[in-house]
Amino acid sequence: MPSPVPFSPSALVAEYVAQLGEYEVLRSAAVAHMTRLLQDAGLNIHHITGRLKKPASLADKLRRKVGRYQTLADVTDLVGVRVITYFESDVAAVSRLVESCWDVDWDHSIDKSKMHDPDRFGYMGVHYVVRPSAGQPEFAALLGAPDLPDLRFEIQIRSILQHAWAEIEHDLGYKNREAVPREVRRRFYRLAGLLEMADEEFMALARMSRDYAATLPERVQDEPESVFIDVQSVAYLLGQPPVRPLDMEVAEALGVTLLTDWPDPERPVRLTSLLHYVGVRSVGQLQKELARLAPDIVRFAAALMPQLREAWTPAGGARPGTSLVHYALLRACANPSLEAREVVRMLDLSGTQSERQMVRTVREIYREMMETAPET
Repeated sequence: MPSPVPFSPSALVAEYVAQLGEYEVLRSAAVAHMTRLLQDAGLNIHHITGRLKKPASLADKLRRKVGRYQTLADVTDLVGVRVITYFESDVAAVSRLVESCWDVDWDHSIDKSKMHDPDRFGYMGVHYVVRPSAGQPEFAALLGAPDLPDLRFEIQIRSILQHAWAEIEHDLGYKNREAVPREVRRRFYRLAGLLEMADEEFMALARMSRDYAATLPERVQDEPESVFIDVQSVAYLLGQPPVRPLDMEVAEALGVTLLTDWPDPERPVRLTSLLHYVGVRSVGQLQKELARLAPDIVRFAAALMPQLREAWTPAGGARPGTSLVHYALLRACANPSLEAREVVRMLDLSGTQSERQMVRTVREIYREMMETAPET
């Protein structure tokens, strides 16, 4: 336990080194608790990391600020947690979460976004010094530990671009305005403005994306020809007519389950590429094509999928969008300007049959289906 008698810097560093094991436990607990809070709040962040101050860095700090630190408990940043958000607006959301869930040491916390002048030098970000409470299970083993009588650590919150600024600024060694030559300082100001504008534009893009997704149901219903085929529209269509009912028909023809909750975020990306390749650009066009070819799509899938079981049976059923896959294969087989090989490649089915074998099977099934097609 630290003595009340002031230590020399070397003695404080030696004490810190002797207790590194306890501080490592504190770091792990802090990261675990912060991660759980973010997940429970549903906040989507870029990443979260923890760090311990290096003994050499502590020694340098004690030398630079003589007399400020009498014990290790006075050094509030021995353990740090860094939360990197995607957007600047998320920094405020994480900050509100920290303030509501932690005992904040306001005397040592700082919101740098409120410090700078319009021609500020530095990066915006929020630094909190916090204390765990008895209600936080990750810290149960540490609270009251004699080696760490005052559990405090730092939480830094930055956006990706704020983080990029801070890391580059740190690497260049520029800590304050006076340290920077005037010519370099002017460029720093310009860069700060560009990064702030970029952060705002990224936030605007995120809002536009959310607004676009929110209006999709109404637009698909009222003006499908004006809705382009893209990842968001395809992801929406996978659960809607005519795609979902046609997928169900394919699954029923095969006697398998349609995997409606299939966890594959890349699926809409691949399906969008497939539809673009075969010339489908709007939701209205896709709706008309599926209505026109629905019986052929089901017949083709029912004949082809049993010949390519290794490509889909490990999933346990038919994936969402299977009707779109077979529509694209039909188009590729029927149109001389398209290649079934390209469709197979876009599906990323490596590890099953060879690409050449799969293409051969697809074309054979298509030819057989055309030969046995009922006359109209």
